[in-house]
Amino acid sequence: MGRFASDVQVLLRDRLASRAPDFDWTTEYRVGRTPVDVGGESADHLVLVELEWRRADPADNTAKLFRHLSDGTLAVERVTVCQLFTEHYDLASGGVSSKRENAEFVGRTAAETLDGFAFHALTLPLDPPKRGGERPSDWRAIVELAGEELVARL
Repeated sequence: MGRFASDVQVLLRDRLASRAPDFDWTTEYRVGRTPVDVGGESADHLVLVELEWRRADPADNTAKLFRHLSDGTLAVERVTVCQLFTEHYDLASGGVSSKRENAEFVGRTAAETLDGFAFHALTLPLDPPKRGGERPSDWRAIVELAGEELVARL
């Protein structure tokens, strides 16, 4: 992950910490050996946020989390997984790529299968620049709004 994505991760964590202080928020939260971009823990609720920047197979993230959650690795009553997809997954012709659709399918299936599990797919309206490209000038405001959307789903 590049510097810009890391900065987005940190800003998102900070925004969630200010709006949902009952959780202990951290970046690179570990579920087994799987790092998750942002995680928040409370006594009975775990929130996991995956930032899907340009990943070739975002369904893999969802499937790994589903696997860890279904085997009882986590001892909490509620788990909420949110995937934030950048505009990289948007199609020029409209709609979203099959890669995003597959990840959302896995997440919805997990939510239907596991008690206490919720899944949300959201769009982070940023088109991540390729290596060396310029960050959008309004990226901080966009990330803060995404944090608000996430808090609304807790």
